[in-house]
Amino acid sequence: MEIGRLPVPKSGRILVAFPLSEGATVIDFAGPWEAFEDVMLSGPDDLPFRLFTLAETLEPVTCTGGMKVVPSFTFGTAPQPNVIVVGAQSGGPALHDWLRAASRQTDLLMSVCTGAFQLARAGLLAGHTATTHHEFLDRFEKEFPDVPVKRGVRFVEGHRIATAGGLTSGIDLALRVVERYFGRAIAEKTAAYMEYPCRGWIV
Repeated sequence: MEIGRLPVPKSGRILVAFPLSEGATVIDFAGPWEAFEDVMLSGPDDLPFRLFTLAETLEPVTCTGGMKVVPSFTFGTAPQPNVIVVGAQSGGPALHDWLRAASRQTDLLMSVCTGAFQLARAGLLAGHTATTHHEFLDRFEKEFPDVPVKRGVRFVEGHRIATAGGLTSGIDLALRVVERYFGRAIAEKTAAYMEYPCRGWIV
């Protein structure tokens, strides 16, 4: 299946939302965050992405290793994003309701690691091939028999929904999203700036 380019807004920046709940795995959101943050078009002041965190409340969210993140927005006050990144986390009905509503107008909804469970629990993966962390693939298949699972890949992408495997796979998928917006040269420039030698994002 040919996966095409994503539309670059005519004005303003590409908004990327990182919803968080208790137990969020740091690298699942921090890895893609860094990849999007490091995209520079004509120079260091030409940054096309605007990133933000959000949660059910503005109370600090405790992530893996004890890191605490104060969300910038709640689910009720966040702007409509172009891209949503859902990493491994505890989730819950508030997250699922927001995902169902916000994903209707996004360019891309992506998960990292067991964030795929949150997309599936929100009813957004039915009929879409997906992947997740390799240690959770069997459990995912049992819990969501209507979602075909792909094994041994860094990520699985569709036109508007993409799922990455565990942890560092999210960086690969984020770089692939950068490529879909701005082309291979910008994505390679970003990977080089990050000193990220993995080529798993190239399809």
